[in-house]
Amino acid sequence: MSRYRGPKLKISRRLGPLPGLTTKKSKKLNRPGKDGNSPENKKKLTEYGIRLEEKQKLKFNYGLTESQLFRYIKEARRRKGVTGLILLQLLEMRLDTICFILGFAKSIVQARQLVNHGHITVNKKVINIPSFQCRLNDIISVKEKSTSKNLVTNNIKNNQIKELPYNLQFDESKLEAKILDYCSREEIRLNLDELLVIEYYSRR
Repeated sequence: MSRYRGPKLKISRRLGPLPGLTTKKSKKLNRPGKDGNSPENKKKLTEYGIRLEEKQKLKFNYGLTESQLFRYIKEARRRKGVTGLILLQLLEMRLDTICFILGFAKSIVQARQLVNHGHITVNKKVINIPSFQCRLNDIISVKEKSTSKNLVTNNIKNNQIKELPYNLQFDESKLEAKILDYCSREEIRLNLDELLVIEYYSRR
């Protein structure tokens, strides 16, 4: 299944705020669909439906395909520790996600484009794979090229990130960040019950 490229506000109206998908907010408060405004037609979600929505939040926020998300689930299960937290940490260590957190882009979609176009380096090497899994002590920086630096500098000014998570150390003058540690659950901005996502895939 290919990556979703349809209306983003429609997704956020259905699933709630997804910071990695879009920063825009819809003027409509109801869920999408012809019966969205009708209280009597609102059906209570089944347990499966609730788990499905939590899985969809993860998928749309990080811009993953179904097969990509399932691979992350399998990797999280393989590692020792709390599976739900490990899953989120794996996704937060993707190169496109880190660029988004640093304010290099206003969404993970835009961060993916930055990486694809070769504007970002890891340990001084250009990496153009958005799903690249960063490691502890990796140095994430902007390519030594005026177009790259100007683009990222403007994005940082427009995004105005108030506070970075403690696991990232960022030098704005050099446009360079170092990964100090894995993120904690409290630092993840996405409102999600990751245990329901693990339950959704429990039979696969």
